[in-house]
Amino acid sequence: RKVLFQVLECQEHVPQHLLEFATLARKSGRLNQAANAIYELKLMWNERLKSTDVFDFKGRPKVPLSAVATVGKIEEAKILWGQDQHEMAVNLVKYIIQHYDIEGVSASLYSLTGKWLAESQSGSSHVILESYLKKAVELAEVEADKHLSKSMERVCQAHYRLAHYADSLYRSYEERLGSTEWQAALRLRQHKARELEELLKRLKISAEGHKRDYSMKVLELQKQLMMDNEEAQRLEGDRDSFLCIALDSYRCCLATGEKYDLRVVFRVISLWFNLSTTPSVVAAMLYAVQQVKSFKFLPLVYQIASRLGGSKDSQMPQRFQYALTYLVKRMAIEHPYHTIFQLLALANGDRVKDKQRSKSAFVVDMDKKHAAENLLNDLMTKHNNLIQQMKQMVEIYIKLAELEVRREDTNKRLTLPRDIRLIRQLELVPVITASIPVDPSCQYLQGSFPYFKGLSDRIIVMNGINAPKVVECLGSDGNKYRQLAKSGNDDLRQDAVMEQLFGLVNTLLHDHPDTWKRRLGIRTYKVVPFTPSAGVLEWVDRTVPLGEYLLGSTRTGGAHSRYGPRDWTFPMCREHMTIEKDKRKAFQKVCENFRPVMHFFFLEKFTQPAEWFEKRLAYTRSVAASSMVGYIVGLGDRHSMNILIDQASAEVIHIDLGVAFEQGLMLKTPERVPFRLTRDIVDGMGVTGVEGVFRRCCEETLSVMRANKEALLTIIEVFIHDPLYKWALSPLKALQRQKDTNELGDDDGDNDNTSDMESSEEVVEGNKDAARALLHVKQKLNGYGGGDMRSVQGQVQQLIQDAQDPERLCQLFPGWGAWL
Repeated sequence: RKVLFQVLECQEHVPQHLLEFATLARKSGRLNQAANAIYELKLMWNERLKSTDVFDFKGRPKVPLSAVATVGKIEEAKILWGQDQHEMAVNLVKYIIQHYDIEGVSASLYSLTGKWLAESQSGSSHVILESYLKKAVELAEVEADKHLSKSMERVCQAHYRLAHYADSLYRSYEERLGSTEWQAALRLRQHKARELEELLKRLKISAEGHKRDYSMKVLELQKQLMMDNEEAQRLEGDRDSFLCIALDSYRCCLATGEKYDLRVVFRVISLWFNLSTTPSVVAAMLYAVQQVKSFKFLPLVYQIASRLGGSKDSQMPQRFQYALTYLVKRMAIEHPYHTIFQLLALANGDRVKDKQRSKSAFVVDMDKKHAAENLLNDLMTKHNNLIQQMKQMVEIYIKLAELEVRREDTNKRLTLPRDIRLIRQLELVPVITASIPVDPSCQYLQGSFPYFKGLSDRIIVMNGINAPKVVECLGSDGNKYRQLAKSGNDDLRQDAVMEQLFGLVNTLLHDHPDTWKRRLGIRTYKVVPFTPSAGVLEWVDRTVPLGEYLLGSTRTGGAHSRYGPRDWTFPMCREHMTIEKDKRKAFQKVCENFRPVMHFFFLEKFTQPAEWFEKRLAYTRSVAASSMVGYIVGLGDRHSMNILIDQASAEVIHIDLGVAFEQGLMLKTPERVPFRLTRDIVDGMGVTGVEGVFRRCCEETLSVMRANKEALLTIIEVFIHDPLYKWALSPLKALQRQKDTNELGDDDGDNDNTSDMESSEEVVEGNKDAARALLHVKQKLNGYGGGDMRSVQGQVQQLIQDAQDPERLCQLFPGWGAWL
């Protein structure tokens, strides 16, 4: 481009070109090229300063470099920061502020300086807040008043950086006030206060000769206590001040832009939920829900709605429940298709079949049920017809999910009962598993989504304890949407929450250039609970369970039978692993007689070389991304029937997500591998195995998650504190999990007696293990594994070793199929 400018005699555009090139090179990590471009720009600037010519040889005025020079200096500072020369970068930005014309970029400069000072911890918190971050907000708002270009983006960015720093200070103060050292100091102050009381009593009754000594000790203790109390009050005051600044700036950030919506919304909701009894927080919450557009809270609509109820003072404006109800009602009015189904599920919170009544695995809260019913009644004035039609459709699906069938009807097509089959079209209700984009303008016009036209006449009863039914929903767009209606002892709300988490992780991966260009992500599907025990799942078309492809429906056929006819069968391998005492030697023997065959999947399905290579690459990337995310969230129970493979794209899809946050370690035979990376899984990756593509994609995925650890921890914290999400396995439920894998497909529920011994108090008290689970996630995101802190590459290396370790694999439950 530079040569082209010279040929076209447009050299006045070269400085702008160099600046743009430097920015692009820096953002792509090519810091040396960026620095060279800035150096060339500086040379050009110096030459221009020496020149006295005002016009070029064609008589045109030369473009002054002063406009580019300031931005060039800022870019130079950013390059220095990227090269870890933090002190030089900060000093250069300060110099620019003092000596350059920074009109139009002043807010960005002050904000950037404050951010860098905070990250390098090279300034006092008071200076960073007052002299840089708050000033950046003031300057940005002045620029917005002048309607300068990108001014609202700068306002949003300035508020976010101020809020993020104030929030980090709040957290550090909160940690200090909750530390063991501070608690010990508090106990010491209490001891000194009691000692002072005792001394005052003795002072009153002491003889004249001892009064002076007692008085001196009393004065000394009073002075110490006064100093300690002043310090405590100062710390608590600063903490509360930082919290107020953070909440206010987070609100402004949400109100003025959309760049930081995801991480800000989760952090704000986390603060609201954790501090719901603090009047200042509730006041800030009420102000925010009135100012911020409601669509920004939709990613957390399920968690927000699940906090309804439980307060007798909901009519008081300053109360948490009032603000919460206001927000949910506003979301339901403006975005009914994303909110009302959650309210209907809450209103059905006590609808559990009689034979499941004893199961405390289902969290039933009558306060939430009544709150949801009251809110739905209020919404009737706005969406009466819509809510009536939604209720009608939900009832049909619940009847279908709970439809009693005979065991011999498994895998057969049955005719739907007349009352379900004759349901008329519901033109206001979308197909429940269709994707409906969020419209920020709240204009959901008819025809913008496929609506429900009825169900097909026949269903297929699937294998499993609870006999889930596959049904086709007819959409107004002419498509048939396959769905799985399921009712049983597993709470579908857990799968819904995990799918929600995977969707948010996908957003983080999509926003990073390295993971985006590799198309790294996790395949998700829609889960819609209607009651604690019934709901609908999106049927993932063109997929087959990994175990079914490898072993067939009887576990004696499949690819292993076709390509290894002389190998042991799966039951033979399982029996050998069960009866042998020396598990390590037995596992080695099984592996010798049961060879991996997964690479034949790609030869069978994709006959063209280019397509074969593309799909194998997609498979490897998919396994890498799902393995890393599964490791972070502690996803367990990854036997071969809980992993589907798409026969068109070769991507893997994980199902049955009820064992998460290290609960696999609570099973009777603990799962001590971080994810499934058995021989058949690796065989599908080709000749390089775990080296090359798989390892690199694991590193990129884990790197993005570690870089966004604050956002991830906030997201996970909100999820695991959800009062309706009971992710902790009871001992009996853990036993049943491994019983279910004895038979193919019988992994969707437990028997009727598993939870009789569970304490109902456990449900009321909520997730006691949440803090411990969150700590484990935090340790993983910080790189701790086995006690040592590791780099991303070191952590991935350790995880791959652990996942393939024969000593770990041979100790797994035989039904897991560690040799498969």
